[in-house]
Amino acid sequence: MPAPKGTIMTAVREAAPEGRYGRTEDQRADRKLKIIGSVLGVGLLGVIVWIGFGYIGDQGVSGELIKSKIVSDTRAEAHLEVRKDRESGGYCTLRALSEDGAEVGRKDFRFDQAVDRVDQVVALRTASRATAVELMGCTTDKGPSS
Repeated sequence: MPAPKGTIMTAVREAAPEGRYGRTEDQRADRKLKIIGSVLGVGLLGVIVWIGFGYIGDQGVSGELIKSKIVSDTRAEAHLEVRKDRESGGYCTLRALSEDGAEVGRKDFRFDQAVDRVDQVVALRTASRATAVELMGCTTDKGPSS
């Protein structure tokens, strides 16, 4: 339908033609956010890897209490397994507990063998009847571990 006489038609454009003048302000902001997010993500990943390697590298020795047995009113036995570096030595601390949770015996088990896994039954002398044996932790000659 033609326009009535005397009317002028004008076309109003709100945006520039696409691709004619480069990126819009929103596109530039999106690109900056993507770059900042990528840099922060890589930095966070680097920190996680660094902490992980530090944690794994410090694990020079680990001990595990396989089972324990109360032999008498003055003696308990603990089956202990220690994993370590072949050349390292150290000790694990065991303690015997009475029924009320009080400590009735304690022993430091030393390991110096040139193997990477020590599997041994350790006897603990107790002041009174023990009901449980607990592995307190293991330490290399260099310092504490788990």
